[in-house]
Amino acid sequence: MKVKAAAGVNVPMEGSPRKYITDVQEQEVPASAYYRRRIAEGDLVVVGTTAAAGKSSSTSNANTSSPAVARGVASEA
Repeated sequence: MKVKAAAGVNVPMEGSPRKYITDVQEQEVPASAYYRRRIAEGDLVVVGTTAAAGKSSSTSNANTSSPAVARGVASEA
């Protein structure tokens, strides 16, 4: 996933604490617990449409199916 640091924040790279992700240039990083936690805390911002598109399509599929179908319960008609 591609990320940038929030404005005015320098985030250390996982495994290379003397290298930083800045708000100037986006950086490709793995979706590890470290980076996901930094995103959740607001230190990093996901950039690009790849990650956002993947989340929205899986969410929309979950919302359009009924709970009975999602659990595999057959309806009696």
